[in-house]
Amino acid sequence: MQAKLLNYLSKYITPERLDLFNRIIEYRTKHITVVLEDIYQSQNASAVLRSCDCFGIQDVHIIENKNEFRVDTEVSLGSSKWLTLTKHNNKTNNSLTTIRQLKKSGYRIVATTPHNNDQKLPDFDVTTKKTALVFGSELPGISDIIKNEADEFLKIPMFGFTESFNISVSAAIVLHHLTHQLHNSDINWHLTEKEKEEIKIQWIRNTIKRSDLIEQRFWKKKGK
Repeated sequence: MQAKLLNYLSKYITPERLDLFNRIIEYRTKHITVVLEDIYQSQNASAVLRSCDCFGIQDVHIIENKNEFRVDTEVSLGSSKWLTLTKHNNKTNNSLTTIRQLKKSGYRIVATTPHNNDQKLPDFDVTTKKTALVFGSELPGISDIIKNEADEFLKIPMFGFTESFNISVSAAIVLHHLTHQLHNSDINWHLTEKEKEEIKIQWIRNTIKRSDLIEQRFWKKKGK
C-alpha cells in the first residue's frame, strides 16, 4: 500500500522533481547517523543539518536536555525538510536513553571529542559497522554519559594553535571523509526499497500544499 501511496502522490509533483528525488535517494544512507547533544548554538547546529543533507546522511538525532533546538532557516537553507529528524526530549536527561536506543538498533557510538583512546579520522573505518557520530556543544562538549557509553572516540588531526574546530566545521570534515570512504567501499550502505519509499513520501509531503487533504482522498478511494 505504501508503494501505491507514493505513486499517487507522485502525480502532484513535476516529473523533473520526481526524477530529482529518485536520483538523490540513491545516495542517501542510514549507515551513518548524526547525534547532536544539547546544542544551544542554533546557527552551528543548523549548519550541521545542511552538511548532513549535502553528504546524504538521512537520520539526525537531536538530544534536548537543557536546550531546545530550533532550526535557523537562513543557515540550514531548507535542508531540515529533507532529513529525518528525531528529537529526544521526554526526560530530564535524554542522552543515555538515546544512546542505548541507537546501540539496540545496531549502531556503534563514536564520540567526536579528544580522548586518550581516540582514533584519528584518516585511520577510522566506517565500513565495519553502522556508526552514530555524536557531536556536543563547543564549550561543554559531549556529556560524561556519552563518554562512558561511547564505543570509540574520533578526532580530526590538527596542526595549528587553536585547540578545535567548531561543531559545524567538524561535522562537515568528518562527514566528507567518511561518506567518501563509504562510497568507495564494497558494503551495502544504501537504503532499503521500503526506506526509500517512506522517505520519498515524506519529501513529497513537504513539497506540495495541503498534502494531508490529498492523502485523505487517496485513503477514501481505498476505503479506509
